[in-house]
Amino acid sequence: MPNMYLSQWQKVKQKQNKMMKNSVTYCFLTILLQLNAVWCMAQFKIDESNRNPYWSLNGERLLSAPEEGLWSIATDWQQDWMEGWKHAQPEKVEESGDWVIVSGKMMFPQGTLLLRDAYRKEKGNLVRCRRRYEWQGSDTLHRVNLTVRLRLKGERMQTFMPGILYYGNKNGAKINSDVIPVYKGMPGEFAVFEDHRFPMPFVMLENATKKYAAAVHTTPSPVRGAVLDDQWWSMGVEAGEGYTDFVLYSGPIGYNNKHGVAKALQFSPMPYTQTYIDMEPGRIIEKEFCVELYEIGAEGTGFQRPLYTSLDLYKPYDAESFTDYRTIIREKYRFARNRWIDFGKGAEGFNMYDLSQGKAIVMGWCGQADSPGYALQLLENELGDEEIPSMVQHAMDFLSTFPVDAETGMFPVGYNGKEFFGGDPVSCGQAMYNFAKAIVWARKTGRYKTEGWERFLRRCCDGQSRRILRADWNPRSTAEAFCIAPLAIASKLFGESVYRQAAEKAAQIFADRHLKMNGCYWGGTLDATCEDKEGAWAAFQGFLELYEQEHTDKYLQWAKHAMDVCLSYVVVWDIPLPAGRLADYHFRTTGWTVVSPQNQHIDVYGVLFAPEVYRMGIYLKDDRLKKLARVMYRSCFQLTNAYGSQGEQLQQTNFAQRGDMSNVHKLRGGYSEGWTVFWITAHFLNAAAKFEEMNVVP
Repeated sequence: MPNMYLSQWQKVKQKQNKMMKNSVTYCFLTILLQLNAVWCMAQFKIDESNRNPYWSLNGERLLSAPEEGLWSIATDWQQDWMEGWKHAQPEKVEESGDWVIVSGKMMFPQGTLLLRDAYRKEKGNLVRCRRRYEWQGSDTLHRVNLTVRLRLKGERMQTFMPGILYYGNKNGAKINSDVIPVYKGMPGEFAVFEDHRFPMPFVMLENATKKYAAAVHTTPSPVRGAVLDDQWWSMGVEAGEGYTDFVLYSGPIGYNNKHGVAKALQFSPMPYTQTYIDMEPGRIIEKEFCVELYEIGAEGTGFQRPLYTSLDLYKPYDAESFTDYRTIIREKYRFARNRWIDFGKGAEGFNMYDLSQGKAIVMGWCGQADSPGYALQLLENELGDEEIPSMVQHAMDFLSTFPVDAETGMFPVGYNGKEFFGGDPVSCGQAMYNFAKAIVWARKTGRYKTEGWERFLRRCCDGQSRRILRADWNPRSTAEAFCIAPLAIASKLFGESVYRQAAEKAAQIFADRHLKMNGCYWGGTLDATCEDKEGAWAAFQGFLELYEQEHTDKYLQWAKHAMDVCLSYVVVWDIPLPAGRLADYHFRTTGWTVVSPQNQHIDVYGVLFAPEVYRMGIYLKDDRLKKLARVMYRSCFQLTNAYGSQGEQLQQTNFAQRGDMSNVHKLRGGYSEGWTVFWITAHFLNAAAKFEEMNVVP
C-alpha cells in the first residue's frame, strides 16, 4: 500500500479489529477506506476544453502544460540560450488500446512540424508519455531546440535531482555557492543538467506546506541532428511566480544563474553552449518520460517515492553478468598484500599509496589501514593464507600506538616513518568503527591479543563521549556521524553506558538536522564542501547500528531515510560512453556511485555500504534492495587491471578532476587510473566481511 495511505490504513485496521463482530460496521469502514484511497490518488485526465493533459490530487489540478501550449519549440539561439519560441495546442484526441494520444502541428515557412504525445497509465500513479516530433518541411530546420514542459503549482518548492541537487544544496551553499549547484526555487531560477549526469534519471519537486510532490522520470538519450558531438537531452527545473516547470530540452543546460555552462570542474563550470539541433526533412525525434504526482506524509520525504520508481523502471539487478564474488575478494586481497610496508621497530601495516607515490600508513578515508584488521579475520578461511593472523595482529598493534587526545577522542590518523600526522572526524570515526569490529570478532575466536586494541578504542570513545555530551557540542557536518556506530558497539563491548548516551545524542542531532531535508547530509568526504553520499552513509551506518542493538522503530525509519539518500547516488542505468578508456572495456555504469554535487565523477564507494543495503532489504522485506546490493558490490570490480589495481575517478559525464581538462567536450569517457589509494581495495574486503557475517554470497 502506498506510503500516503499508511497512517489512514493503520487507523482503520485498528478500528476493524475492534469491530469484527459488527459486520455492518466493518463493511462500512472498508468502503470508506476504499473511497478515501480513490480520492487521495492522483488523477490523470485530458481536459475536454483544450485537449491538454493534466494531473490532479484530492480534486485539485496541480500539474499541467503551460498556458501557451503543450508543445514549445525554440527556433533560434542567442546569448547562450534559446530564442524564437513557437507554441502549439492539441488539435485531436484519440485512444489506441491503453494509450491516449493527442496530436497537433506547427507551421513554418519551410513546412509542417507534426507533434504527437501518447500517454499510458501504468503501475501506481505513474503515467508514461512518448512525445514525437516529425519534420515534414522541404528544407532543414536550423537552430532548433525541442522541449517538454510541465508546470507544477506551488511557491518556492524544494527540488531533488539525484547526485546533483539535494533540496537546494543548502549546506554546500553556506560554504561556497559558486562552486556547486544551488537552487532556492525563486522566480527566474533554473537548474538544468545533461541526462548522462543523473545516476537516477528523475527530477522531483516537493511542496512541503501542502504535502504533495511530483516527479518526472526521463529515458536518457543523445540527440540526433545535434551541432555538437555527444550532445544529449537535458533535464531540470525553472521557477516562476506561483509555479515551477519541469523541463526537458534537446541539449541546453545551465545552473546558478548561468546559461550554457556545465559543472565540469571541481571548483568552476565551463562554457557548454551552441546546444541546438538541425532537423532535416523527414527527421523524426522522440522523447520518452514518465510522470507521477503524489501526497507525502512529512517534509523531506518527497524524494523517496520516485527513487523506488526509478529502481522499478530500470531494474538494475543483473549481478550475474559481473565478476563473481570469490574472484573479487581473491584479487583484492592479492593487491592488498602488495601494499604491506614495514618502517621498522614494529611500525608496519598497509600503505595508502603506490610506492611510486609515497609511503604512509593511514587510517580511515583514503588510507583504510585499519580496515583489514577486521575484514581479514572473516575472510581468512576463504583466502587460505596462513600469514593473515600475523598481518592482522601486527597491523592493529601498531595502529593502537597512535596518540589520542583525552579531551576530544581525536587522533592523528597517519604515520610516514618519521611522525604521526592528520586527523579528522571522518577518518577517526571510520577507524574507530573498524577497531570495534575487529575486537568483536577477535573476542569470538580468541586467536588475537586485543589488549592494546581495546585500550586504544577506549581512549577514543572516552574522549569522543566527553566531547559529544558537552552541552555546547555543535558538529559542523554529518562527518561526525561516523562516531555513532563505533560508540554504540563499544558500549556493548565494554559495558559503558556513557558511550551509548553519546551515540544516541549524536543520532538525534543528525536526525533533527536532516530528516526534513532543510539541510541534507553532508561533509563526509574531505575533498568536497557540500552534500555528499559519504555524509549520508555516516548517518545511515549509525542509525542502522542503533536499530540493530535496540530494535527501536524510529532508528529503522531514520536509517531508511539516510539509506535512500545514499541510494540516490547509485547509478541505475548503463550510461552509453563515447570513445575512450571506459568504452574500450564496454564499461557498465550500473551500481557505481556519484561522489557529490561538487565532484561529479563516479567511484566504487557504494561497495562499502552494499551489505547494509542488503540488511535493510531484510528488515524492510524488500528484495529490490538485496538484488541492488549484489550489483553494487560486483559491478564495481570492473576495470581492475592485471596487477589488481583500480583508479578512483571515472568520467561518465562532462566532468574531470585530473588530466587534460582544457576541453569540456573531451572530458566524458575519461578515466583517471593513477590515484590508487588503498580505500579502493580495502572497501571490497570490508564489505565482503560484512556479507560473510550474514552468510550471504553477493
